[in-house]
Amino acid sequence: MDLTMLAIGLIVVSSAVIGWDFSTRRTQTEPVGEGQRNLAELAHYVLFFAGLGLLLKFMSFAAVLLTATVLTGVIWGWNSLLGAKVRPATKTEPMFVELARGFFPVILVVFVVRSFLVEPFKIPSGSMIPTLLVGDFILVNKYTYGIRLPVINQKVVEMGEPKRGDVMVFRYPVDPSVDYIKRVVGVPGDRIEYRDKRLTVNGVAQPMRPSGTYTMVESGLNATQYELMTETLGGVSHALILNAEAPPVYLAGVRQFPHKENCSYNDSGFSCQVPAGHYFMMGDNRDGSSDSRIWGFVPEENIVGRAFLIWWNFGDFKRIGSSVN
Repeated sequence: MDLTMLAIGLIVVSSAVIGWDFSTRRTQTEPVGEGQRNLAELAHYVLFFAGLGLLLKFMSFAAVLLTATVLTGVIWGWNSLLGAKVRPATKTEPMFVELARGFFPVILVVFVVRSFLVEPFKIPSGSMIPTLLVGDFILVNKYTYGIRLPVINQKVVEMGEPKRGDVMVFRYPVDPSVDYIKRVVGVPGDRIEYRDKRLTVNGVAQPMRPSGTYTMVESGLNATQYELMTETLGGVSHALILNAEAPPVYLAGVRQFPHKENCSYNDSGFSCQVPAGHYFMMGDNRDGSSDSRIWGFVPEENIVGRAFLIWWNFGDFKRIGSSVN
């Protein structure tokens, strides 16, 4: 069943139960039974979570979390300042008030931590192999690059700027509703060159040395061997993998993007001048990553934060607690 239809169905059923409970409470002179109260309480929870789930179809998670925080906060505040004072002592507190009072502090804490301190992400693709694997759950520092207002992502407090070598989460320029993670290889003003799979920044070739091979199963039972390299970028040494048979950039896949006139491409690679307020990103799986080579520069306002820790991986517990370098 489609999840949207399921959410709508749950909203309709739970609303009907709440309406029935409300009408019987108004007409009955005796207190409602324990069974009816439990059913009505369950209906309130179902309505709340199904409503949030439906909103996710149309809004980002941050916007839904903000909506839930405001909604429960308004109900809690109204009850504290007015509702509890005018309600007769013999009348029980409405269930939606109980729900709001219970959820508001929890949602508020989650909202503040997620918006301004750290945010969890799951790695969905292999573009950052071997640094990050598919299925890694990571934590992202939200304040390293400045404190931003949630939802609109507007920076309000300067804290720092991305540096070459940082592993950064950002909003995909082609579709800002999608989060991407890559490594910063170019900051504003840098001249980036990638020729024959060697990275040069401002005319200086970045040190890279062989570190062996890396075997990866990509489809079915077919295993592919990659060259495992160690690159030093911005003082940060990190691993990357290369496919000797792949070109430095797939020219046919290069899109039109803002400031593309700053770049030139040919069969040996490309050269780009990073414009002000933008960053050039590349994956550590250099030949298996859709990155700035293909879709262009990342604007400063798209920055989400810096990845710093792997906090979980269901397939490899040894990765838990590893720092992201």
